[in-house]
Amino acid sequence: MLETKFKVAFLLVVLIFAALPIMGILRGTTFTPFEESAENAESPHVTLDPPQEENPITEEMITVPAGPFVRGTTNGGFDEQPQRTIYLDTFSIDRYEVTNYQYQQFVTATGHRKAGPPSRYAKSIGRMRGTNQPAVYVSWDDASEYCQWKGKRLPTEAEWEKAMRGVDGRLWPWGNHELQNGANWARVQDGYDVSAPVGTFGSDKSPYGVMDGAGNVMEWVADWYQESYYKDASERNPSSPEYGTYRVLRGGAYTTAGMDVRITSRSKMMQDFRDETIGFRCALSGANDGNLQRREKT
Repeated sequence: MLETKFKVAFLLVVLIFAALPIMGILRGTTFTPFEESAENAESPHVTLDPPQEENPITEEMITVPAGPFVRGTTNGGFDEQPQRTIYLDTFSIDRYEVTNYQYQQFVTATGHRKAGPPSRYAKSIGRMRGTNQPAVYVSWDDASEYCQWKGKRLPTEAEWEKAMRGVDGRLWPWGNHELQNGANWARVQDGYDVSAPVGTFGSDKSPYGVMDGAGNVMEWVADWYQESYYKDASERNPSSPEYGTYRVLRGGAYTTAGMDVRITSRSKMMQDFRDETIGFRCALSGANDGNLQRREKT
């Protein structure tokens, strides 16, 4: 009799645990402490059409001159070591993260899918579709195709770090001393529960004038992720590992806290992943001559 009761109890426990993932799916997204579930949420079929009263920010590229810079840090995680001096040729990189307005132009011209989430995530995206907020819910492939359409490419991981850090090995865009409210992070009440319009935080500005490297949204870069790559890579124009499972994400986001706010911090994710904390910017080899040709699909 006891054995039968034990079997029944065991079966019930198994059924409960098996049902948890299904219950989670039916319940939808669990909001972080930095999100609020708006009761009057918009329709799941959201668009990224910019508000008419907000003018799109001017697109700019910053040219980073050829030369050495300090990559990595001895004060970070294993994948941020060793600290080494790396040489890069001249390249140019977007001053700002790609915005909703800019990405929507790409969608309209090419028929590419919108930078929008599955319908059950639509409550959050309603607060993140401003004209000059960064485009999010884009996969690595989405970001890469946008950059190609603009006549550009995703920056390499080394290019991204130099553009945000300068040449002197600083841990934040502004220097080696942390500023509590230096960027759009989760650690302070800065007036933004989600992403801010690009360039809002003047302190989050690199020595080259590139904005939002420490906060706002994380950014896809070109490279495959390899934990030991800082040790194995070339000291001159290091390229991506030949293959991998994950793509590299760099920079902090509005949900970032703790030591991950360092500009040297590295993250990784499957390249088809999309999230409201992930955006991107583009780069190109050499100096920017202001004459980019878009590759439009027919």
